[in-house]
Amino acid sequence: MRDQNYQELVRKVTMYLDNELSESDERELLIEIKSNPAYLKVLSQEKSFREFIKSKIHRRKPSPALIQSIKDKIRVATA
Repeated sequence: MRDQNYQELVRKVTMYLDNELSESDERELLIEIKSNPAYLKVLSQEKSFREFIKSKIHRRKPSPALIQSIKDKIRVATA
């Protein structure tokens, strides 16, 4: 796969997984993926990477002080 085509495929796969493609673009991508094993591999790798990140990376919750500070700044900005 040429680098530019690969980058475009990754962009489409990312948008697909983020539910950002139109229905027609999604259908088109799925047809391409079904017809090309290399494309299917890219989709599988991206899905696996996302699942790994979700399972291994835990987001810290913001402290109550941070939340209050943000709320205070919003109030000041709107006043």
